[in-house]
Amino acid sequence: MDYVSAPELAAWLGDAARPRPFLLDVRENWEFETCRIEGSTLMPMNTIPARIDDLDEDAHIVCICHHGARSMQVAAFLERNGFAHVSNLTGGVHAWAAQVDAAMPKY
Repeated sequence: MDYVSAPELAAWLGDAARPRPFLLDVRENWEFETCRIEGSTLMPMNTIPARIDDLDEDAHIVCICHHGARSMQVAAFLERNGFAHVSNLTGGVHAWAAQVDAAMPKY
């Protein structure tokens, strides 16, 4: 599993020369409604096993949660199930709000 910091992810998303990663937000609905990284897709952690076939094994997936612990577990699960290009957002949306988007609500 790779790890990507909030500033590194922001640079990646802003680089038109790089393929855009699939932003997999594994938080709960209420958390996603509170704040989210633009373009992310909500798939709460407890739904991942049942919805794994909805994910593209060839895509680069960046897993996102509040602080990075749940998303790290999901990233490890995806790797164990054949996904080769998985990253975890270190510090989660909290780090994104602190380091990239100061206007993002914190909780």
